Amino acid sequence: MAAQQSQGIQTLLEAEKDAAKVVQESRQYRVKRLKDARTEAAEEIEAYRKDKEQEFSAFQSSHAGSTQDAQSVIDKETEERLGDITDAYNTHKDHVLRKLLDRVVLVQPELHRNLQKRQ
Repeated sequence: MAAQQSQGIQTLLEAEKDAAKVVQESRQYRVKRLKDARTEAAEEIEAYRKDKEQEFSAFQSSHAGSTQDAQSVIDKETEERLGDITDAYNTHKDHVLRKLLDRVVLVQPELHRNLQKRQ
């Protein structure tokens, strides 16, 4: 009976060792899969980032010309407006200067409209 118990204990110990091996192998497999998943995710992220950068570069290059065209149109309009303002200044400066001098030189004193006589 002691031999059977000893043999049963040995069988249990071997089964426990086998179970520990299986648990250890599964842990190692899980750690390996986690590392592989992280590597795959990093590769996918890098590929996605490169793809989006290429899309952005294509978008930027396709719209760069329109920005330059818009800038040239704005510059042209600005030059035209400045020319119009300069022409108006040159045309009316004598008249405006004459009006200013008349207001300053020809003073007509008069009482303020809110002034009231006190009795």
